[in-house]
Amino acid sequence: MRAIEKRPAPRRWAVRLRDWSRVALQALEATFATPAAPGSAPFAGASSRWARLLPYGFGVALVASLLPVTVHLLVHDYDVPGALAGALATAQTAPLLLAATRPLHAWWIVLPADVAGALVLLASDGPRAQLWPWTPPVVVGYCALMVALGLREPRRTLVGVWLATGAAGYLLEVVRPYGDPGVTTLLFVLSGMLLLLTSAVRARAEAQRRLAEQETISEAERARRTLLEERARIARELHDVVAHHMSVITVQADSAPYRIPELPEAAREEFASIAGSARESLAEMRRLLVVLRSDGGEGERAPQPGLDRLQQLVEATVRAGVPAELSLAAELVDGPTEVPQAVGLSAYRIVQEALANVVRHAPGAPTRVSVREDGSGLLTVLVVNGPAGEPVSPLEGSGTGHGLVGMRERVRLTGGTLDTGPLADGGFRVAAALPLGTGDAVGETPGAA
Repeated sequence: MRAIEKRPAPRRWAVRLRDWSRVALQALEATFATPAAPGSAPFAGASSRWARLLPYGFGVALVASLLPVTVHLLVHDYDVPGALAGALATAQTAPLLLAATRPLHAWWIVLPADVAGALVLLASDGPRAQLWPWTPPVVVGYCALMVALGLREPRRTLVGVWLATGAAGYLLEVVRPYGDPGVTTLLFVLSGMLLLLTSAVRARAEAQRRLAEQETISEAERARRTLLEERARIARELHDVVAHHMSVITVQADSAPYRIPELPEAAREEFASIAGSARESLAEMRRLLVVLRSDGGEGERAPQPGLDRLQQLVEATVRAGVPAELSLAAELVDGPTEVPQAVGLSAYRIVQEALANVVRHAPGAPTRVSVREDGSGLLTVLVVNGPAGEPVSPLEGSGTGHGLVGMRERVRLTGGTLDTGPLADGGFRVAAALPLGTGDAVGETPGAA
């Protein structure tokens, strides 16, 4: 047998470097997606402490590398005195420490320091002086500062910085020493490209952030509009229920003097007042219904459904391919138990929406519908389905939640409770408890619409 070759395990420092690099890249992506606020570091919102310290570490490393190089270059190549070289190098590089939080403030210090350094180099006569007015360390530090500015400042400020950079460089070109190659155009082009690229990245990140905010607002508005539409629909349906009872009151009050012989005059006047109030209430309800149907939609002509229509609803669901069965207590339809019309309508709509959800999201799932009175004055409505019997496409399985909004509004209308949620076997459960008492049906639920 061939011996199995064991690969050497990665070293601990390599693993740490890999993890640190991944955290840094994630923080960089989060920074571009959410621009930092003025005065805060680019990675201030990162979860890792090392990522939050990364901008400061980069600034310290940049200054620590450019400062001694600048001093050495000024002293040995341009023949600048040591003290003056140290002062210029400090003024040109130390402000880069502010680039993480205040890049514009750093630029106000760095640009005058670079111009002052160019004027000092004008009088120097070093043995290896080659570039003017900007030395290589100045170009590197200035480009790093442009990156920080582009990621933080608005476009108008960036245009001003770029024009000021070009103006300072080309004004110095007027007094350029003979024979020294100028790098003014190089720095002008580099700074413009860096400002353009970083501002484009920042603009894209800002657009993505605003788009995410608009999507959040739009989703909230859609949910609110759905809730209002469902409440308006419930109000239109309840109009028929309440209008029926008000019409009965009107007819009874008008016919009372003819049905009851020898009725006192005071009682006749009282019945006439009741009939007038009922007619006025019906007129107000019709005006309200016109407002609710102001979109031009026509109302339903058929009577509002109740518990007696549940069997037809379940049969239609079975024809749609869902093996559903109904368990309905007989006393709720033909027995002594009186179910208010609002409660019966709400129970029917809850079952209707639950079965529609089964057809959309769990086609072919066995479903059980149970409606009964629990003995304590509550009508319990239970719809339980198993896992989907057919594969569900992502489009079919993605719901908006509008059906659950309608169920909750129905339950709030009657003063009941609603419990919905997935089951362990992959199915779904909808359970509602609706009070059968007429006093709890309408108007006593806090916050009901």
